[in-house]
Amino acid sequence: MSDTLISAAAPRALHTALHTALWAALACWGSNALAQTDQPAPAAAAETTLAPITVQGATEAETATGPVKGFVAKRAISATKTDTPLIETPQAISVVTRDQFEAQGVTTLRETTRYAAGINSSYFDNRVDSFKARGGDVSQYQDGLLRTYGTYNNIKVEPYTLERVEFLRGPSSVLYGQGSVGGVLNLTSKRPLDQPQREVQLQLGSHSRKQIASDITGPIDEDGRWLYRLVAVGRDSNTQVDHVKDDRLVIAPSLTFKPFAGTSLTLQAMYHKDKSGSITQFFPWQGTRLPGPYGQIPTNTFISEPNFDKYDSENKSFGYLFSHQLNDHWTLRQNLRRTTSEVDYRTLYTSFAANAATGRPARPVFDADGRTVQRDAVWQINGGRMLLVDTQLEGKLQTGDVQHTVLAGMDWQRNTTSQASWRALGTPLDVYNPVYGSFTPPTASQLVQAPNVSQRQLGFYLQDQLRWGDWTATAGLRRDHAKTETEGRPAAAADDSAWTKRVGLTYQAGGGWAPYVSYTESFQPLGGVDFYGTPYKPQRGKQVEAGVKWIPEGKGISGYAAVYSLREQNRKTNDPANPLNSLQLGEVKTQGFEAEMTASLAKSWDWTVAYAYTDAKISRSNAGDQGQRVAAVSRHMASSWLMHRFASQGRGGWSVGAGMRYTGSQWSGTSAIDTPSSLLTDAMVAYDSGDWRLAFHANNLTDKVVITQCLSRGDCFYGERRNFLLTATYRY
Repeated sequence: MSDTLISAAAPRALHTALHTALWAALACWGSNALAQTDQPAPAAAAETTLAPITVQGATEAETATGPVKGFVAKRAISATKTDTPLIETPQAISVVTRDQFEAQGVTTLRETTRYAAGINSSYFDNRVDSFKARGGDVSQYQDGLLRTYGTYNNIKVEPYTLERVEFLRGPSSVLYGQGSVGGVLNLTSKRPLDQPQREVQLQLGSHSRKQIASDITGPIDEDGRWLYRLVAVGRDSNTQVDHVKDDRLVIAPSLTFKPFAGTSLTLQAMYHKDKSGSITQFFPWQGTRLPGPYGQIPTNTFISEPNFDKYDSENKSFGYLFSHQLNDHWTLRQNLRRTTSEVDYRTLYTSFAANAATGRPARPVFDADGRTVQRDAVWQINGGRMLLVDTQLEGKLQTGDVQHTVLAGMDWQRNTTSQASWRALGTPLDVYNPVYGSFTPPTASQLVQAPNVSQRQLGFYLQDQLRWGDWTATAGLRRDHAKTETEGRPAAAADDSAWTKRVGLTYQAGGGWAPYVSYTESFQPLGGVDFYGTPYKPQRGKQVEAGVKWIPEGKGISGYAAVYSLREQNRKTNDPANPLNSLQLGEVKTQGFEAEMTASLAKSWDWTVAYAYTDAKISRSNAGDQGQRVAAVSRHMASSWLMHRFASQGRGGWSVGAGMRYTGSQWSGTSAIDTPSSLLTDAMVAYDSGDWRLAFHANNLTDKVVITQCLSRGDCFYGERRNFLLTATYRY
């Protein structure tokens, strides 16, 4: 039998194996972590009481963390940490649902937001998932807790384990503490459901992709006190770059215990292991963006060494989501997660080293023959340890005609990074006719251990959501204390404290229209000291935003339009008096406009359309670039996706969809070169028979060679070429 075919017995065999693993996990948890307590049930909660971590069944009302039918979500949790209608949120936010993942054939975290307004994730990198918005970086959270800390020491998210992705734009430090000005990407994990759901999914795709996944959930006992979920993914795949794998194993069990009404404890665990290599090659401008003497460098060219190159990551996490309703007015919640990760990173890449004898500049270039590049070699063993906890007390109060949702919280985190590394000059390589084997790999004894870097952060925050008549207001205040320490280097310690605040006002104008205005701030510790031993101050961000939302009652429509002005201060710039020093005089000012609409109409049409204009400029600098655009930020971005189901009731039968994504040109940091604009087309066709769903997706349908980014330092990067995906899902 062909290796691309799975026998009919596979779903049942996988089901049996997954159940065996599940019950083993349950036995372990039951003996070590949980004990049922016999207590009388408290009085029933009022309808307005929120318990966002309690999972609702598919037949119940929408929550901010549960499943959503179609593309349109009406509630979110990221902007307030409470289950809040989007129309009452005075800040631009997008919600990408599980159904949208499925319709668009999402296989990476980057792909979840490719049809959202103003967020750029086109940079093609198998090491990390990085995002930019509103001229700055985007911080990543999962279930309300920080997901990544450090560089090249974390795994890439498997989207099959997620229920939804929320993107909150702009500074958001009042609720989340340290973070960049671009916004917060909050990922919601799949959680146990009170209705049985089971599926097995098989995928075949470009680059010999073969993947099998399963998602099973439901109650364990008749009373529904115990709920379970087990998500598993196994993948064997190559990539568009020669000699680079994309293999994956993920096991994510979770268990919910509801001893009585108003109380819920969800245990979450995950084991994630990836075996891959380096897709990013750091090719010179010539042969990519600019003409080369031998034409364009092929997009499948591998610059490293097959027997040396790897990017292998392993991640283990365990935590819980707890919610307890104290009475009709107050609810206590606590989320905790412990994560350990390790990455074995080895590669050769186009050299940045200068050679005065030959006139070679300090940037990637061809040798005199126009086809050979010099290579640098690196080997890193990167580790990360994260412990995070967020405790919240939410109250529903009334003062006269004003309703209050008060949130008081304290969050704490401790993050530690470690690194052992080796660097050296590699051997040259002809990129048009690569011949490997001339490089001699180092031994483990050559690795040099760097000092561990740890950071502790403690934050206290207070928020009040007020409602009176047609008006809603949100006000928040936070105090943060962050301390960064480098092992054995007390002089490099940084101890930062900051106040951040936010305020917003929304008016329910009727017909689903809600104009709003808001002010938000951010706080981002830099750590380290300057040349003279003075600790760097944290970067600060301030944003004013005004917009209008349109979310008509009873309609499957959610849209917004917003304008904003954002300023980021304390960026590092050159010191003209000392080239070894950096001054914190840098400032970036960003102004922009965004609009987005998502619609699920008549159970047959799903549509998203988005546009963003971003004017990000360097307003203060010592580097001679004052007044220039911020590098790697597109002024214009636009996208649209339309899907139609032919079945009369919107369920079963055929469906087709297509989308277009436009990314405007980007300033590279030099007038010598830019990153060109791109327009890409995606398409899908699917047939759903009820138990079975068969879908075919094509991305970059025209097979356009895309350059996603060029940098002033001399290198450019390719994007993804055309690729296909065939997905068969069996629900039982």
